[in-house]
Amino acid sequence: MSSGNNTYGAIHRYEPPSESTAALIGIVLLTVVEVVFVGLFTYGLVAGWAMSEFGNMFLGGMLAVIFLDLAFILLLYRKEFLPDVMIVKKRRRKWEDLYVREEDMYGTDSLPDAWESVKRAVYPYYKK
Repeated sequence: MSSGNNTYGAIHRYEPPSESTAALIGIVLLTVVEVVFVGLFTYGLVAGWAMSEFGNMFLGGMLAVIFLDLAFILLLYRKEFLPDVMIVKKRRRKWEDLYVREEDMYGTDSLPDAWESVKRAVYPYYKK
């Protein structure tokens, strides 16, 4: 839904979240899995699993699973329960807008035409 007002700070588009029940159930299940993995990781740290080489790799892998699970929870929450809002923002002037003219955008030659330089050196009143 567009408001039609393009002033600074106006809401240009607003789409309400879908808030699906399947996403809610998915978030709850992923949260349960997250709690189980965090508990297992904490138990492994306390029990000293990280002292052996294999245990250290196992805890590292478990930590990776914990963060991936958390990422999916946040992804589902953001997609299904937060509104899609686009706000009109003011574009600030960049340094290109302030100091560079359009005809100068490619810069100038560091070595100008050699023949023109010779002509100017020989005859100082040579027209430009």
